[in-house]
Amino acid sequence: MHPEKTIAKLTTGEAVTIAALGDSLTSGWMVARGYVEFLRDMLMARYPKSDVTLINSGIPGDTAPGGLYRLQQDALSYSPDLVLVQFALNDAFCGCTVAEYRRAIEAIIERIRQESSAEVLLLTSTLPEDSEEQTVVAPFYTALKDIVREKGCGVALADEHWQAAIAAGTPHASLVLYDRVHPSEAGYRLMAEAVMACLSS
Repeated sequence: MHPEKTIAKLTTGEAVTIAALGDSLTSGWMVARGYVEFLRDMLMARYPKSDVTLINSGIPGDTAPGGLYRLQQDALSYSPDLVLVQFALNDAFCGCTVAEYRRAIEAIIERIRQESSAEVLLLTSTLPEDSEEQTVVAPFYTALKDIVREKGCGVALADEHWQAAIAAGTPHASLVLYDRVHPSEAGYRLMAEAVMACLSS
C-alpha cells in the first residue's frame, strides 16, 4: 500500500513534509549523503513543482522502543504528511526481542494514526553479508512485513532492493563501509530507491 495522500500532494505540487524516524541508517552515519539526502534529490527530480521538507530524525544506536519514546518530539511535532519508520538492526543485535520490536513498531503506527493525519511508510533495514547475521535479522524483517499486512501501511523493502542489486552483480562490499555494517553512499542510494518506488504514482 502506497501513501496515496502524500503522492497526490506531490503530484499536484503542494507542500509536503516528511519525517524520517530511525537509527544510524536514517541519520546517514559516516557519509556525506545518506538515504534521506538521496531521497530528497529523487523527490525534487520527480516532483519539481512540490515544496518538499524532509526532516532527518535518525539517531545512531536507536531502537524501535527508543523511536516510540521520541516520536512526538522528533516526528509528529513537525505536522508531517508522511512518517518514514526504519528500525531493526540495533533491535536485533542489542537484546530486543522480536515481540518487543513488534510491540514498539505497532505502537508507533497507532500513535501516528491517533495523534496526526500523517501516513506511515515502514522500511526494512539493509541486508547483512554474514549468513549468521542474516539469520538473526530475518525474524525482525518477517515481523515488520506481518505488521504491514495487519495494519495496512506501506513498506519499502530496502533489504530486498539490496538483494536484487547483489544478485545482478553489485558486490556487497561496495554497499557497506569499512565496518561492513553501515551502508556506503551506494548502499544508501539503494535504500532511497526502495523508498522512492513507494512514492511514485
